[in-house]
Amino acid sequence: QVQLVESGGGLVQAGGSLRISCAASGRTFSSYAMGWFRQPPGKEREFVARISRNGGITYYADSVKGRFTISRDNAKNTVSLQMNSLKAEDTAVYYCAAGGSSARYYSVREYDYWGQGTQVTVSS
Repeated sequence: QVQLVESGGGLVQAGGSLRISCAASGRTFSSYAMGWFRQPPGKEREFVARISRNGGITYYADSVKGRFTISRDNAKNTVSLQMNSLKAEDTAVYYCAAGGSSARYYSVREYDYWGQGTQVTVSS
């Protein structure tokens, strides 16, 4: 199995940028597609971004498209989310997740492993 630990969350002003990362422990990191999800206060967990095993294919929620960029470094067992032009509605706990290849990349049920989450707060 793989263990995931997010880091880099914090407080940022609206319009600013933040980069959060996820470090994986395990020998098979490159065999997993990776996703970022977030859970705003009082709401359900929602899809943010997905990246394929080799980093060649990415998907984004409409709400973050053009502002967020997902990337991975399989040599370092890390996946990151660069967040630009942040809005107050981006405030949430952000989770990274690992799963197999699937057309349902947007579904939390398609991911087998989850990190503990990192808080991102955007002030307006």
